[in-house]
Amino acid sequence: MEIAIVTDGSMYILVTNDDGIQSAGLLALRRALDEVGETAVMAPDRNWSAAGRYRKLFDPLRAWDVILSDGSSAMTCNGTPADCVALAVMGLLPRKPDLVVSGINYGANLGNDLLYSGTVAAAMEGLAFNIPSIAVSLYGGKEKLWDFRAAAAAAARLAQSVAERGLPPGILLNVNVPPGSPEQIAGLRIARLGQRTYRDELVVRYDPRGCPYYWVGSEDPEDHAEGGTDVAAIAEGYISVTPIHLDLTGHGWIDELRGWGIEK
Repeated sequence: MEIAIVTDGSMYILVTNDDGIQSAGLLALRRALDEVGETAVMAPDRNWSAAGRYRKLFDPLRAWDVILSDGSSAMTCNGTPADCVALAVMGLLPRKPDLVVSGINYGANLGNDLLYSGTVAAAMEGLAFNIPSIAVSLYGGKEKLWDFRAAAAAAARLAQSVAERGLPPGILLNVNVPPGSPEQIAGLRIARLGQRTYRDELVVRYDPRGCPYYWVGSEDPEDHAEGGTDVAAIAEGYISVTPIHLDLTGHGWIDELRGWGIEK
């Protein structure tokens, strides 16, 4: 997959992540989006994976300028991914961005991962300010080499499409990319959220005084590759793109619940 962009450079894009300001995925994303429009980077000063949409409401936030490994300028802060977007939009950027793109995340954000994901939370925070938003994640593991080229190209392509077509209010795009080189990607599929089963376990350790402390450890999630889902798309070597709506209401169950008579 190659980046083929036609743009006048007028789009202003906020780039962020949850892996931290020095992430190679963030830099790859920023470079790709530089071909779409003007970029500004605001990302957390440390890793906030699985932070969800947590906001630091009871601690002061600090932000400062940094230089990325390629010599480009960026901003970082001691807050969460959601804090980064809020700070940038509410005053640290010279103007409101036209698009928020979060990533490229180390690891997938498929199915019910979205309830934990700091990557997706940053995109959700963009929606809170009525800014079209995209979250981009790369499926992989510790034993795999991270090749961000296909994910960066997909992000640029989708950013250009959003610039041309827009997104409905309250909708973000959740993008997951399988591992491998761009030549190994089978294509792109629009998919619904799938299901992952977590296999967490409590790991107990003891400090020198005999007091217990705990880690939550786990094997990789068990993926249920039902046809039409993001999980299945990734398993078959496709990039998955899922439109996500923040309305979590179980609309099909409203009338059933009213039938319980609990409103009386």
